[in-house]
Amino acid sequence: MKAFRLISVAAAGLVLAACSSGDINLSPTTSVSDSNNTTNTGSGTSPDDICASYAKDGQTIQGTADASGNCTYGSAFVGPKNNLSVDLLIPALPDGGAHIFTASLFVGDTYRTQAGLAAAGITQGGDGPTLTIEPGATLAFQTNKDFIIINRGSQILANGTVDNPITITSVSDINGTVGPEDVQQWGGIVINGFAVSNKCSYTGIRGQSGFALTPATECSIEAEGSAGDDESQYGGDNDADDSGILRYVVVKHTGAEVGNGDELNGISFGGVGSATVVENLQVYSTFDDGIEMFGGSVDISNFVALYARDDSIDIDEGWNGTITNALVIQSELDGNHCIEADGIGSYSSKDQATKDDFIARGLNSRPTINNLTCIISANIGGTHGEGAGWRLREGIWPTINDSQVISSFGANDLSDPDDNYCLRIDNVETHEAAINGDLQLNAIVFACQENEKGSTIADRNAVTTIAGEKLFAESGGNQFATVADGIAQDPTSANDAGLLLLEGNQPIYSTLWTMSLIDGAAPIATTQPAGEFLGGVSLSTDWIAGWTYGISETNRGQPLWFE
Repeated sequence: MKAFRLISVAAAGLVLAACSSGDINLSPTTSVSDSNNTTNTGSGTSPDDICASYAKDGQTIQGTADASGNCTYGSAFVGPKNNLSVDLLIPALPDGGAHIFTASLFVGDTYRTQAGLAAAGITQGGDGPTLTIEPGATLAFQTNKDFIIINRGSQILANGTVDNPITITSVSDINGTVGPEDVQQWGGIVINGFAVSNKCSYTGIRGQSGFALTPATECSIEAEGSAGDDESQYGGDNDADDSGILRYVVVKHTGAEVGNGDELNGISFGGVGSATVVENLQVYSTFDDGIEMFGGSVDISNFVALYARDDSIDIDEGWNGTITNALVIQSELDGNHCIEADGIGSYSSKDQATKDDFIARGLNSRPTINNLTCIISANIGGTHGEGAGWRLREGIWPTINDSQVISSFGANDLSDPDDNYCLRIDNVETHEAAINGDLQLNAIVFACQENEKGSTIADRNAVTTIAGEKLFAESGGNQFATVADGIAQDPTSANDAGLLLLEGNQPIYSTLWTMSLIDGAAPIATTQPAGEFLGGVSLSTDWIAGWTYGISETNRGQPLWFE
């Protein structure tokens, strides 16, 4: 962890004072101005030359450096009604300085219509301006109305490294005034692309020749946070669209309610295409979802969600990408689902014929998730509901492989037998997918006191019925550990010789298949995973090491609650 300098940003009468509770420790305070619309000649001798700058209308617009090496950017640099319209490079500052934004950072213009996009020459990612962030850079946002939008046609190139990850956070974090689980310090990130959402109208079958937007229809869906000067849209028919790169990026303390009343996620992916690269991504302490997929086809590898108060992974509107290697850890006292996954956007407003048509043409969500470890808390009364595992609903066709759901670290509340369930499957289209083999759970181990919601799985004519989610999962060779109600069980140590799912003295968040124990015995052979281990992170592929925040003893504000 780099040591960042402490700052005090004066803007609209706000001064943030230093204290010792934040996630990033900084050195003594220096005040800076909020004007931050410096124009210079680019001589290379100004102190401001360490700051990001861009050329526009014959002038160089640049952030303002303070004496301690931070750079501040006001609304005259970029913000609502002043979207970034040219390429911008945000460098890694010397000695761990931070880039302070006193307004939102919106990249590219927003267009309400397909015709407006076409007239501007914006038809795919790369047509608009690009925001490039150097490895090791830190961006911090000042107020809970500030957020990032990457508009359709624009790209973000945030290409960090394991030794120099990119951090996007709040000023309260770098000032040291934020608690480890504090949220809503700023908004979050919204990335919009031209990929498919089933809120738009299409002809043909997705992924086949001839698939396209229905002529004379609009596909410009209002994105998260879209209102007034903050508006943005997503949607199209290009599942291979390219919104850029997120590699070794940590996003912290998000979820504030912005202009239209939306509580933003850590990152919202709206119609983001498969050419976008997302590898080694973490969201930390967010009020709403960790990541939410609104359609699109983007793949994600090596994902961490720590302390999301709503759903750590939220899927909707026809997302058909893949998540490979993921670790979800809820707070001890908060957090809703590890996964909440919907197949059809605005499901309740659609008639049965439309739902069936969407599924027949591949427009429902069809995600694949490989090697996921969910450590959920048995909390009740959390911000968005009780801690729970996977809720699969509204016509989704998921395939989930080689994964674990563990709530045994916490003792559940015995007053409700199904509030902290491991597995829930809702709605007739999803039930039929389970019966017909289009909803697949392969090599999954569940270790929860409350195994299921208890829904009867049945097709619409009740010809085939399965008495609950547990029986359905077991019929596919998956396994449920026996975990006593109201009693915590530790799956990492010899304290419980019957349950071993996580390796090491400090959990490694998966286990070699040959080392696992369920109810005191090796797991049943039919659940054997495709690889050598079960879950998100193994000793041999410890991809969380060196760059994530909040897990390692050397880089966190508090111990994990179950250690």
